[in-house]
Amino acid sequence: MTWLLRDGDVLAAADVAAGVAGRTRGLMGQSAYEGAMVLPRTRSVHTFGMRFAVDVAICDKDMVVVGVTRLRPWRISVPRRGGRSVVEAQAGAFERWGLKVGDKLELRG
Repeated sequence: MTWLLRDGDVLAAADVAAGVAGRTRGLMGQSAYEGAMVLPRTRSVHTFGMRFAVDVAICDKDMVVVGVTRLRPWRISVPRRGGRSVVEAQAGAFERWGLKVGDKLELRG
């Protein structure tokens, strides 16, 4: 089990996408999602084929959040300068977690 943390506090269980296929698939095909999907080596995402809106955090090489947005199905995010990975969660999760630009995230597992 991998956990997504901020300042030592657990925000959610996290799945880390493996390889190009895992990053491309992301959360597609799911009707809901609890937790966080981490997409390494990713600067932007799409929601083509998604059944629900997602919160998207773009992180730099140190896992500091440099951008946050919400995408409805059939949308694409704009790549962020300095972006190196993306964290996705079902829409509303970031508000519950209090996640914002400038937060330093960590994966632990």
